[in-house]
Amino acid sequence: MRRMLVTGGAGFIGSNFVHDTLRRFPDVEVTVLDLLTYAGSQRNLDGVPVTFVHGDICDASLVDGLVAATDVVVHFAAESHVDNSLNDPSPFIQTNIVGTFTLLEAVRKHEVRLHHISTDEVFGDLPLDSLEQFTEQTAYDPSSPYSASKASSDMLVRAWVRSYGVQATISNCANNYGSYQHVEKLIPRQITNILLGDKPKLYGAGANVREWTHVTDHNSAVHRIITAGQIGETYLIGSGDERSNQQIITQLLTLMGQDPTAYDHVPDRPGHDLRYSNNTTKLRTELGWTPRYDFEAGLAATITWYRENAAWWKPQKSSTEAKYKLLGR
Repeated sequence: MRRMLVTGGAGFIGSNFVHDTLRRFPDVEVTVLDLLTYAGSQRNLDGVPVTFVHGDICDASLVDGLVAATDVVVHFAAESHVDNSLNDPSPFIQTNIVGTFTLLEAVRKHEVRLHHISTDEVFGDLPLDSLEQFTEQTAYDPSSPYSASKASSDMLVRAWVRSYGVQATISNCANNYGSYQHVEKLIPRQITNILLGDKPKLYGAGANVREWTHVTDHNSAVHRIITAGQIGETYLIGSGDERSNQQIITQLLTLMGQDPTAYDHVPDRPGHDLRYSNNTTKLRTELGWTPRYDFEAGLAATITWYRENAAWWKPQKSSTEAKYKLLGR
């Protein structure tokens, strides 16, 4: 692996992956392809020696040329916010489905290794009062336009592996948190609200449960899959740490020295999935991966990052909250 193409490498998880890759493998030549939508910023790549290409994953000619010049493609590029997909599904269909198809055709043509990043939301949700978990064999049952588009992209990757022999793997990860995450997402939205003196916002009763994985742990798992995973296989990534949305908000308030009850309830998201939980036995036993971050320590570090990087997130904040206001959330 001498040359790597990272799609969506100026976004939250992608930019963290680029930083992590160059710490691990300083001799690897990394090219980032990113359209720089509202959720991506070239500033996220400050301080790392990459070749940056501003372009669209759906641009077949551009993608073909970039793939031809690389050894491995790590595919993060995606529209990823459920609320946005409910408001306007069209960008999700274009980027997540057509974009993945475009990339698959290029890696097929040039016989380049591909790792496709996906989400556990493709499986739908689990009951709140159970110990059930998703596995690699769980049937897909997406609930939102976002998760449906990601399920579609996963199926395309699997079909291209089987039909054309594309050298690809897939990972489906639980919710991520950490630095460089857009303030539309749950944890950074609430952190920045508190930093601005505003109350955090809790959807409905806040009983919905998510499994939370630090972005650095997610990316270490991706590296394990790229280097040691079996072609054609899917691996679930997750920390095993499940928290309700209410627990997240009260923990943030407590860590930030505020009254843990000082939050506002807002109307729930339509079709809000109840619970996600990944069984990561395959990743841990076959590839020897384990998460490093304790949730509370990771959350405290994330709070510190947003506190120290107001210049990074403040330009996003007002427009993000204006969108939420229109949605009543």
